[in-house]
Amino acid sequence: METNKTGNRKKVLLISGAVFLLLSAMIGRLTYLMVFRSEYYLEKAQAIHEREREIKAPRGKIFDRNGVLIAGNKAVCSISVIHSQITDPQKVISVLSKHLEMDADTIRKKIEKKSIREKIKSNVDKTLADAIRAYNLDGVMIDEDYKRTYFFDTLASKVIGFTGADNQGIVGLEVQYESFLKGIPGSINTLTDASGVEIENAAETRTEPIAGNNLYISLDVNIQKYVEQAATKVMKAKNANRVSMIVMNPQNGEILAMVNVPEYNLNEPYTLNMEDADSLSGEAYQDALNQMWRNPCISDTYEPGSTYKIVTATAALEEGVVTKQDTFSCPGFRIVEDRRIRCHKTGGHGIETFREGIMNSCNPVFMELGARVGATRMYANYRKLGLFEKTGVDLPGEAGSIMHKLDNIGAVELATMSFGQSIQITPLQLLRAASAVVNGGTLVTPHFGLYTTDVTGKVLETFSYATKESAISKENSETMRELLEAVVSEGSGKNAKIEGYRIGGKTATSEKLPRSENKYISSFLGFVPANNPQMIALVLIDEPEGVYYGGTIAAPVVKEVFENILEYMGIAPTYEASETTSE
Repeated sequence: METNKTGNRKKVLLISGAVFLLLSAMIGRLTYLMVFRSEYYLEKAQAIHEREREIKAPRGKIFDRNGVLIAGNKAVCSISVIHSQITDPQKVISVLSKHLEMDADTIRKKIEKKSIREKIKSNVDKTLADAIRAYNLDGVMIDEDYKRTYFFDTLASKVIGFTGADNQGIVGLEVQYESFLKGIPGSINTLTDASGVEIENAAETRTEPIAGNNLYISLDVNIQKYVEQAATKVMKAKNANRVSMIVMNPQNGEILAMVNVPEYNLNEPYTLNMEDADSLSGEAYQDALNQMWRNPCISDTYEPGSTYKIVTATAALEEGVVTKQDTFSCPGFRIVEDRRIRCHKTGGHGIETFREGIMNSCNPVFMELGARVGATRMYANYRKLGLFEKTGVDLPGEAGSIMHKLDNIGAVELATMSFGQSIQITPLQLLRAASAVVNGGTLVTPHFGLYTTDVTGKVLETFSYATKESAISKENSETMRELLEAVVSEGSGKNAKIEGYRIGGKTATSEKLPRSENKYISSFLGFVPANNPQMIALVLIDEPEGVYYGGTIAAPVVKEVFENILEYMGIAPTYEASETTSE
């Protein structure tokens, strides 16, 4: 009997202990939740009864070097619906489909979706949004927003780039400087009941958005317009595929203009700028868009042809294998191993000096120079002139050069490299290298970004760019300026001559691959004033019809641009038209 009582007491004690432990655990848990986790669960509770709506921040504006507004913002609205608050679904569908010109079934699916919020349409004109707001529809939210606006439509489209539906940068400077241009969104918090319906007359909290920073760039709208005008004129006259042109300050790398015609409308970036656009769809349409947005000045490589002779001549001077007085013989060709490589003048130039060889753009002269320098030393000079690296321009999508491996360079490869064939570079790489040749030997970084400001105009950050000194000697730079001035004053570049100004330059007519198709790129590289260059330009005319020589059709384009902007840039004539230069 005693045994049973003892057993019962043990059971009671065990049960009591278990209950005590359970109660202790519950009390401990409640204490933890109420004391230590109270703030966390208070936030959770508030979140259930709060709805946050984002307030878009205005994107920073883009200005040219003179403060001309290129890209800004237009006030628009974003329209969305909240399922739990809609009291008259049919009226909402009817009003929105009518005013927004949208399919009624598309809107019905969105308002029937049991989500916190469904966006119906962005970038709605404010006048139209106000008309919808006047219906006072329950569950229809109209929020302030901004749409990117480009004030010159096509101007520098492949440089500026554009933004997406959410105002984020997609291509060009818009994406390159996204971290500066994008603002910080604000928000509106409103109270709701348990079913998610906003409580009428309840207080709301508002966090104001912070506008993005403004970007000032080196591009000059007026110069860009002049260049686009000249490029468009020659493209139409020669029925060319496209024309690209860059104008830059060779002393610091500031790009004043970068044109690629045909350009496209930045306010309608998904509309193709081609005649047969309607016949394209799907992947073909997207490929065409990608090509339209592409910037050939930085993203496409090409065989530069005779403008590259600037590099070869510079390397020969740097290596001490030639002087201005050296003479060469041009019979119209040069035999290299088993190859007969001809000059553009089939009858030959005869006996000519180094200076005359550059003026005449004589291939045999440059093949001889290449052979004297040799592949190893030639590549060392390429490297000093930045031809094995990207320029570092502040635009996305820059391509690098395509060169032979040093071990694979034989006599034929060295010969063709010397006059700009069998290697490929971008137009901007060539312009950067040529700038170092004529500016005294400093390798600059081509760029657009100058500085950023806040909405009050206060400068926040001034950008700086790397330079490399002594790419070539000052003495050889002076010699090259003199020789390239002779090309314009007396040689193949005479169609770029402007009375009163000392202009240097080099022509080129490069044959595209495959060579059997007989398609060419005509180009001219020019700089002014020749004795102290403040402006350097390169134009490329892709597949011109009829006469295609660079000296004939490309040099006049640079001349036209220089004539329009020299006075505007404050570059005064250095001699009277009746005088001649001392050279």
